[in-house]
Amino acid sequence: MYTKCSLCARRCLVDRTRSERGFCGMSDSLYLCRAALHFWEEPIISGTRGSGTVFFSGCSLKCVYCQNREISRAEYGERISTERLSSIFFELRDKGAHNINLVTPTHFIPSIVEAIDSARASGFSLPFVYNTASYETDEALEALRGRIDVFLPDLKYYKSETAMKYSSARDLPTVSRRAIDKMIAMSGEPILNQEGIITRGTVVRLLLLPSHVAEAKLNLGYLYERYGNGIYISLMSQYTPPAGMQSPLDRRVTNAEYRELVRYAERLGVVNAFTQERDAASESFIPPFDNTGVK
Repeated sequence: MYTKCSLCARRCLVDRTRSERGFCGMSDSLYLCRAALHFWEEPIISGTRGSGTVFFSGCSLKCVYCQNREISRAEYGERISTERLSSIFFELRDKGAHNINLVTPTHFIPSIVEAIDSARASGFSLPFVYNTASYETDEALEALRGRIDVFLPDLKYYKSETAMKYSSARDLPTVSRRAIDKMIAMSGEPILNQEGIITRGTVVRLLLLPSHVAEAKLNLGYLYERYGNGIYISLMSQYTPPAGMQSPLDRRVTNAEYRELVRYAERLGVVNAFTQERDAASESFIPPFDNTGVK
């Protein structure tokens, strides 16, 4: 899958095994910049002991407001083998992680599949969470069948114009809806264990952007009409503007904007939803990408 890469919807078709770079900026070499317990995901993912997050370098999108831009746009961090990735899963388990949370994993799916298969063959039993911007091709997602337990996709935009303006991906709304469809079909309805931790299912994230309440409501309405309460929906208010952003993305979401979205969810009848405290819009929620847990 690396020799003629079509893991994301850009379908660059480059040979990453020969160090060619596609839009994601990565070869077939695995780069990680953090592997540690994370306590700021949705409650059914972080629980009380934390989610074992594994942050990969590179990304198939170029979101202008990216909070992880130091790692998403370069070979940042440490180059590791798939064997090392598999051993990291066990180390996070031994630290008490409820699950393994693979963050921005799309462009490394073949290596991730190999590492998961190796870990499972050695008795690893924690759920794997696939934390993604939802820009995968069908064949890329199919490679994850039977390996990923919980999908954690973004549904960033409803309009192609917004997707192009902010993420350089005009087809992102269409691709995301199709990808989420497949994720839900693969994971089935949510299952929570006795600790209240999700072990199977899908949690779709809606990040509210400033001055974009109407578009967020369109996405929310789409999700509820299509899936009802057969999924979880996370209504996120944590948008934090990077330095130099232009209006309207140069500010945080207001209380009024977020209340409007939450009240709309209530009117629709959404039950399986998460909301965020207003102090979530803080850079303190962005972990340090200092290679913790990687070497």
